[in-house]
Amino acid sequence: MLLITTGVKSQNDLPLHLDQSKIKPLNSLQNSDLQKSLEQELNKVPAWKNLIAKNKMAVGVIDLTNPENAKYASVNSNQMMYAASLPKIAVLLAAMDAIEKGELKETPQIKEDMKLMISNSNNQAATRMIDRLGYAKIASVMTDENYKLYDKTYGGLWVGKRYASDGPTNREPLKHLSHAATVNQVCKYYYLLANGQLVNNDRSKQMLDIMEKPALHHKFVNTLDLIAPDARLFRKSGSWKNFHSDSILVWGDETRRYILVALIDDNNGENIIRNLVVPVETALKKSKTFL
Repeated sequence: MLLITTGVKSQNDLPLHLDQSKIKPLNSLQNSDLQKSLEQELNKVPAWKNLIAKNKMAVGVIDLTNPENAKYASVNSNQMMYAASLPKIAVLLAAMDAIEKGELKETPQIKEDMKLMISNSNNQAATRMIDRLGYAKIASVMTDENYKLYDKTYGGLWVGKRYASDGPTNREPLKHLSHAATVNQVCKYYYLLANGQLVNNDRSKQMLDIMEKPALHHKFVNTLDLIAPDARLFRKSGSWKNFHSDSILVWGDETRRYILVALIDDNNGENIIRNLVVPVETALKKSKTFL
């Protein structure tokens, strides 16, 4: 039986229980007020403005305070960058798809590896999952018509290398990156996940459980621990050399519910991401999306 979002319970549960007609393509969620507010807040910091102009900083936010009227804004949303460990969420989705289709047995070891891969960002666990799935399976799920998390025009989420120093590779075709992401596709991933649309509602719930309460408390989580200690956080980040990324679904009270994604190509990226949360929340409030 499909539960329609008509009461408080469905508004507060995850995954959300929206009518299918309320779950829209990401580009249709673009909101001019939120876009203007986001750009204003980001451009207040000269270093950020400079990085954005050089396509070295990408940010996306989806306001979910009213799930039936979600709103999206971004800068450099289709700028694909090396994203280090963030694309482990692609491995997680491919694993859930394989388990659901009977291609992979859901053993205790696999459950443990999926949790370690996401919460602790454990490279050994991620490599074991990649080896079990194979690159072709991961790519097929990312390019699946139901998700389109990687496309031939702008790229998107991609895992084409083990999180180890050896082994074969399957780099994505546009920039030949081994672990790639765009803000647009990662925002889409979280939006579909929040709405129970990755594999199915039950598998989405299982993925949310794996992504909740991250073991690493840096970047977005460092700030949110201070300003929203009671909020539920579902998160995956990544860092390697000058490349820093973070992605999070923040589920607090009715005034603090949003998806935030950032990709940075800068040595100071970790600190930039940590400092992004407050101005993004300011942009959300200025755009009057917090009702």
